[in-house]
Amino acid sequence: MPMTNLCKVALIFLSSFFSVSLLAQEVETDSSVQREEGLRIFIDCERCDMNYIRDEVPYVNYVRDVKEAQLYILETRETTGSGGRKYTYTFVGQQEFTGQNDTLVYSSRPDDSRDYQRIWRTQMLKMGLMPYVAKTPLYSEVLIDPTEGVESQVVQDNWNNWVFELQAEPDFEGEESLKELSLRSSASASKITHDLKLELDFDHRYTRTKYTYDDTLYTNDKSYQGLELLVVKSLGQHLSAGVRAEQLSSSYNNIRLALDIMPSLEYNIFPYSKSTRRQLRFLYGIGASYRMYEDTTIYNQLEELLWRQQLQIAYQVQEKWGSINVSLEGSNYFHDLSKNRVQLSGYISVRILKGLSLRVGGGVARINDQLSLVMGEASEAEILLQLQELETSYNVEGFVGITYTFGSIYNNIVNPRFGNGRRRFF
Repeated sequence: MPMTNLCKVALIFLSSFFSVSLLAQEVETDSSVQREEGLRIFIDCERCDMNYIRDEVPYVNYVRDVKEAQLYILETRETTGSGGRKYTYTFVGQQEFTGQNDTLVYSSRPDDSRDYQRIWRTQMLKMGLMPYVAKTPLYSEVLIDPTEGVESQVVQDNWNNWVFELQAEPDFEGEESLKELSLRSSASASKITHDLKLELDFDHRYTRTKYTYDDTLYTNDKSYQGLELLVVKSLGQHLSAGVRAEQLSSSYNNIRLALDIMPSLEYNIFPYSKSTRRQLRFLYGIGASYRMYEDTTIYNQLEELLWRQQLQIAYQVQEKWGSINVSLEGSNYFHDLSKNRVQLSGYISVRILKGLSLRVGGGVARINDQLSLVMGEASEAEILLQLQELETSYNVEGFVGITYTFGSIYNNIVNPRFGNGRRRFF
């Protein structure tokens, strides 16, 4: 009898399970039929809340492969002078929409919440989608409701485009044989317009480390203080002139005081107005550096005046096939041309085939300009706690990543149950 009851319960459970499964399948089928002739879109965005977008824009099909899409949407971003973000949305029609392109821009304020930004970023997507959705059978499913009328007014900026920021960040970590206290503070002021860019930054960092070894307490301090001024004047859509001045002190780099000034010119092959999509910039600067050292350097110097030059070539592009960000920089001192540095760094992301993408990034530097190295050998504590800069002739870092995704090209359904990621629960 108990066995019979157990079988009945099992049959009831299986019947209920399959009923729910069939019902869910019917719902999914209805959803698929409703969007069968919907617009297929591919959104190229690094930090988008796709679950939110799918919920807010259910009248299109989201595909995982750009080649399957009728509309490619690229979101790029830049930091505005106020500390907010400028989002540029590029809509590129494909297949039967080829040649139907558009660009929309949304700018957030620095005090906007993430939810507020998410709402308006999605709103811009909706607005950009309308000319394409209007040409599909699902146009009748979309209603456009305007908000209440807002009276036009002229906004007066009492700060005259100036933005200020203060930050303090104490940090403490401790265990039985090691304790570390870090204090960091910073202040910045900036004024950014189309014709002028002015930035002033102050940064201070202090770290005290205490560790016990063989019943002996050791205390080490490391500090950094820097003040940087940047002034840039626009000279058209391709040319800029500016000067960068810096004052710093660093116990790690054996610098008691350093004063640098570097007037520079920059030429961008592409107009600056296209900077969210592509840049090819050539920056050349020549200037002086006065230095006072904490300890005598390996070149037997406690104080010196140096002249140096710098050339930087930066290339950035972001398209539907992927993105490239590469920078080549070289500099040298005039008193000894062998004291130089060449550095190449960058990041490349390429969509190779349907569902297959490759990411390669990193940097390599040839270093021959460590003029502030302390004479003599570093102690074991200075090496282990990274309290002092050590001599090196190169630096290499990098990564390679490959991703392959396959299966259904449609990705419309949102299911937040048990979290939104493919996490395992143990």
